[in-house]
Amino acid sequence: MRTIIRNGTIVTSRDLYQADVLMEDGIITGLGKNLKIEDGDRIIEAEGRYVLPGGIDVHTHLGIPDTVDDFESGTRAAAMGGITTIINYVDPVRGQSLLETLRVWKEKAMPSCIDYGFHSIINECNERVLEELPLLADKEGVTSIKLFMAYKETNMVNDLQMYRLMKKAGESGILTCVHAENGDVIDELVEEAVAQGRLAPIYHALTRPETLEAEAVNRALRIAETAKAPVYIVHVSCADAMNEVGQAVERGGHVYAETCPHYLVLDQSYLELPDFEGGKYVCSPPLREKWNQDKLWEGIASGNIHTIGSDHASIPFEGGKTRGRNNFAQIPNGLPGIETTFPLLYHYGVYEQRVSLSKFVEITSTNPARIFGLYPKKGTIAVGSDADITIVDPARSKVISHRTQQQGTDYNVYEGMELQGATERVFSRGEELVSNGLFVGKPGRGQYLHRQKISPSDALKRGMIK
Repeated sequence: MRTIIRNGTIVTSRDLYQADVLMEDGIITGLGKNLKIEDGDRIIEAEGRYVLPGGIDVHTHLGIPDTVDDFESGTRAAAMGGITTIINYVDPVRGQSLLETLRVWKEKAMPSCIDYGFHSIINECNERVLEELPLLADKEGVTSIKLFMAYKETNMVNDLQMYRLMKKAGESGILTCVHAENGDVIDELVEEAVAQGRLAPIYHALTRPETLEAEAVNRALRIAETAKAPVYIVHVSCADAMNEVGQAVERGGHVYAETCPHYLVLDQSYLELPDFEGGKYVCSPPLREKWNQDKLWEGIASGNIHTIGSDHASIPFEGGKTRGRNNFAQIPNGLPGIETTFPLLYHYGVYEQRVSLSKFVEITSTNPARIFGLYPKKGTIAVGSDADITIVDPARSKVISHRTQQQGTDYNVYEGMELQGATERVFSRGEELVSNGLFVGKPGRGQYLHRQKISPSDALKRGMIK
């Protein structure tokens, strides 16, 4: 059956115009005013609404231990928030083949309601890993990996390992994502604080200062330049770290940066809430002083921040965060946010006039698709692209509450915020998942995405670096 979305305002990363959208067999097959209607067509009136490319969340942690969202509940929540594609991180198992680990995660993801891909986290560097990297891209279409500069006990790699992995990844058409914090110094600061009895949640932020994020970002970027490899800095939280990205871009590096909604909306003061409420807000990098928010918004507008990722980690409060009630160092890191990323960015970005509608589409959909090898299949409204579409009613508002959310946590870090602009309908490959604000999709319909390889020349043609 054909579906026509009529009389809406179509928004892409470059254009904003009135037109109808024709969807057929999962693909956009027509754009224009007053498209011809045939018998049996489904007509959706979108006058006064924005018709946007579905959001792409390239930073999710569904299905990890000690969290409550699997791929069914997590992707249902994503769809309710206007997200039609995710790229989830694959947790590694030391000594296990990268391909075998990926196979396990592909099985875990089968209940997904929306389309999905993977990044492979790498926490060791040896001949087996280096030999397998090209196979990730060639056989499985996994064209991004993630390295950690922190968490020594589980994931941290040293500088030499990072160089070798980046170099091999770059040669294989793979983008290296980096969690950039100076883990060695942070571990020392945490030990000092605990020894001094400084145990409240605010010390999570005070032991992970901005300087140690900025230093690690600079180091990662310089190593990537030496390796001649593309690099993507995840969850940039502060102005100092973003400035390091900007300088690398000016040097001509193949560099991208992501921030998260919580760094744009929340600040360090939330960690000081009484009665251990501050424990809900522990994430890494931590929330920063409020003045950083304006700088990050400026970075989005100027192009030094390229994407937004939720960094969704659905750690419950009771039995999760509360494990660190008497010691901040024992609070599990991570915030739930897959359902609110799109609405938060619309309200605080578009409605409050920090960014244009086209910039909103660029950072939530088009840039993620371009950077991670999904464009033009995803990330735009164009003839031949997947019919992934989110319709937003700018005249309606919605109050965030954990009581009405789809994500599984027993709290919401944005509780009580009233956001202007409501997600009204969501389509994934032409199939309606959200109708008038209600989820109507089915688990298991999501498709695995085999992504294109990454190359510096592609980035230049796509206009992604200055």
